[in-house]
Amino acid sequence: MNTDALLTMTQWLSPSYPVGGFAWSHGLEMAIADGLVSDQSSLTDWLSAVLEHGAGRTDAILLGLAHRSSPDELSDIADLAEALSPSAERRGETMGQGAAFATTTRAVWGLDVPDMPYPVAIGRAAGLIGLPATPVAQVLLQAMTSNLVQAAQRLMPLGQTKGQIVLAQLSPLCGAIAAEAVELEADDIGSAAFAVDITSMRHETQSPRLFRS
Repeated sequence: MNTDALLTMTQWLSPSYPVGGFAWSHGLEMAIADGLVSDQSSLTDWLSAVLEHGAGRTDAILLGLAHRSSPDELSDIADLAEALSPSAERRGETMGQGAAFATTTRAVWGLDVPDMPYPVAIGRAAGLIGLPATPVAQVLLQAMTSNLVQAAQRLMPLGQTKGQIVLAQLSPLCGAIAAEAVELEADDIGSAAFAVDITSMRHETQSPRLFRS
C-alpha cells in the first residue's frame, strides 16, 4: 500500500472522521450496568466475543463483499447488512454511521457511495479507489474495538493504560479475523454473540444512559 492509500485509510477510520462512533456502545453500556463487564479481564472477553462471534466478523465479511461487488450487487449486500441488525439500536448504529461516512466521503473524494450500512459503505469506497480490502477491514475492526474501549472508560473505572492494554491484546485478533473474513461469502455469515445482542435489545429501555446503543 502506498503512502497516499495508507493515509486515506487511516483518515476514514480515525476518530476525527465524522461518523459519530463515540455515541454508540454496541450494548456495552447495558452489559456494564448488568455487571457482565466490570474490569479489564471481562472487557477483553466481551470484546473478543464481539469480534469473533458477533459484528466484528460479520462486518469484515460485508466489507469484503462490498469491496468486490458490482454496482448491481451492492444494494443486495446493503439490504442484507441492514437485515442482520439484531435490534433497532444496532440498526441505527450501522445505518447512521454508514450514512455519515458516505456523506463525508462523497463530499471530499467525489466517490459514488450511497447511504448504506457502515461496513458496506467503507468496502464500497475502498474498492472504488483501489484500497485493498484486508488492511481496511483490519483497521475497521481495530477502530471498532478502540471505540468500545473508550466507551468502557466512560462507564467504569478503567484507566487509560488498562484500556490500551485491552486494545493491544485484541489487535492481533482484529488482524486475523479480518484477513480471513474478507475472502468469505454471504453464506458464511453467522453470529453467536447472544449476550451482546440481548444487551443491545435491553439497552433501548435503560435509564439513565449515555449512549445511543
